[in-house]
Amino acid sequence: MIRIYSMDSCPDCSYVKQQVEGNDSYEIIDIGSHVRKLKEFLRLRDTDPAFATSRQKGDVGIPCFVLEDGRVTLIPEDAGLRSRPSGEGAACSIDGKGC
Repeated sequence: MIRIYSMDSCPDCSYVKQQVEGNDSYEIIDIGSHVRKLKEFLRLRDTDPAFATSRQKGDVGIPCFVLEDGRVTLIPEDAGLRSRPSGEGAACSIDGKGC
């Protein structure tokens, strides 16, 4: 099962979530639903090299995908999904350029 760390207010996460609804091969973990889930995500974000660029930019790093082999990626295509087309809809970063 592929685990997806996300948050409902993130447009990129919402785009991914629509693609996996009803598919038991994916588990959505909403980091905004409980502090325990947020801490679990932050532990991963603070230690995994996949987040190096996100940490440098000050991005949250969601949606995040933990693949079945344990690899962590921020690229939906690595998890068999599609990225939200650039320029489509809102952005959740402070500079308005991404999520």
